Amino acid sequence: MNRSSVVSEFILLGFPCTWEVQIFLFSLFSVIYVLTLTGNLCIICAVWWDHHLHTPMYVLLANFSFLEMWYITSTVPNMLANFLSETKTISFSGCFLQFYFFFSMGTTETFILSAMAFDRYLAICRPLHYPTVMTVQRCIRLGACCWVCGFLYFLLPIHLISQLPFHCLNKIDHFLWDSGPLIKLSCVPAPATEIICATFNSVLIFSTLLFIISSYTLVIRAVLRVPSAEGRHKAFSTCGSHLAVVSLFYGSIMLVYVSPTAGNSAEIQKYVTLFYIVLTPLFNPLIYSLRNKEMKEALRKLFKTVRFSQKKELKQLVCYPFTPFTVRKFLSKEKKTGEPH
Repeated sequence: MNRSSVVSEFILLGFPCTWEVQIFLFSLFSVIYVLTLTGNLCIICAVWWDHHLHTPMYVLLANFSFLEMWYITSTVPNMLANFLSETKTISFSGCFLQFYFFFSMGTTETFILSAMAFDRYLAICRPLHYPTVMTVQRCIRLGACCWVCGFLYFLLPIHLISQLPFHCLNKIDHFLWDSGPLIKLSCVPAPATEIICATFNSVLIFSTLLFIISSYTLVIRAVLRVPSAEGRHKAFSTCGSHLAVVSLFYGSIMLVYVSPTAGNSAEIQKYVTLFYIVLTPLFNPLIYSLRNKEMKEALRKLFKTVRFSQKKELKQLVCYPFTPFTVRKFLSKEKKTGEPH
């Protein structure tokens, strides 16, 4: 293929609307983006600082929150920039770089959700073997494996799409770079590439979803055998948050990539994609913090520690006249004694 004839940039049409609506959407999604980063960062900090949460279950949860921060960052900043831009263009290499990270993050998410389901299966169905099988070190290695496999899985489909000829059309009726809209821009039919992409998507979605369903089927069978109602409630409460996140994520991506109507309506596809890219990462920290008693307690301790630290620093500054000389004097005393005054 002659690279000199390939278009040098693409145009994302996004959400065509008036300038006032564009500003409103920019403000709305900026707030959602900041809240998503803050919520997931709070979960990571709570797991890091609370020693009671240094268990495989919460290590995977922190890993998942870290992933969600990068997952939303792979698309939303560019979408926000396009709301304020008149050209809405991106280079050919920039397009496929974002495309690669978007799909790699999504693939990693399916693997981490599967790992979390496996962790719950071992904890509930194999409680005697759980401490030796799922150690924190093995949990970290399992998380690393999810990341590596996620970034390797879609290399072939993305490479095939990047080799398609894009000579004429360069406008994409979407707010991100997805496989369907990109293949439609190709100047020649690419049925083989479409089949390969659809196969990779279907195998990934159905295999991980089947694994999660199988794990929780065994978990539910084991929980129903627990004699006490309190024990059953505790077991279900540890799984309820994860099942809610799985339902939100897989329900939306199956509508986009697996459903019979996938690709028929560009508007519907955009809104469904918007849900699992923007809203699902926002809901995840809310679901885990509201439904998990241990996480709520860890977050409460974290916020108390932060507030106490802020009040202590403010009190120390108020006790001294606020001048450059006294501030330097205060800091030097604190450095010498090792204790705040």
